[in-house]
Amino acid sequence: MKIFRRNAIIIAVILFVCAAVYLNWAYNRQEAELEGNSDGHTGGAAAVLADAGDGLWYEAPAAPAAAAPAPAASNPGMEVADYFTSARLNRQKARDSAISTLREAAETESASQEAVDEALGAITAMAGYTVSEAEIEALITAKGFQDCIVFLSADSVIVAVPAPAEGLGDSAVSRITDIVLQETDLHTDQVKIIGVK
Repeated sequence: MKIFRRNAIIIAVILFVCAAVYLNWAYNRQEAELEGNSDGHTGGAAAVLADAGDGLWYEAPAAPAAAAPAPAASNPGMEVADYFTSARLNRQKARDSAISTLREAAETESASQEAVDEALGAITAMAGYTVSEAEIEALITAKGFQDCIVFLSADSVIVAVPAPAEGLGDSAVSRITDIVLQETDLHTDQVKIIGVK
């Protein structure tokens, strides 16, 4: 019975992760097609994974490669769009890597039942974060923001949105915070909003 339950949990988690990966892929492909149709540019700026210091990882733009051409000055919004595309890709790669490692740990024959349960719990939590992030991102873009990316953990959330030159206003911050608080069990002091310029 334990083996059946464990296999059922693994299959459910894998289905959640596959659905999240597919939705992310479809969204990024559609976004790349729109960018390609609008300006012929489909490349993305490089980004690196950085530790926020509290166990939460986020993507920060890396220094541009020497061989990469400078973006056109006439379209500064292109860099911001590239940041979001790169950040989503890096977030997904980091999650896929973590899930793969946890899955290997759970499938190890010498692993105790407690270790297997912890690995499956972590995989389930990551799948839940992926779904919640997608829902929050959809709601934020529905409120009038061009794009956004959400990094959710058990005790905090970071939301990055495109910001005008003067920065995000109180109204924009309030709208984003309201969405996050409605969709999670977090409190206001656990929400960090970053304007990407």
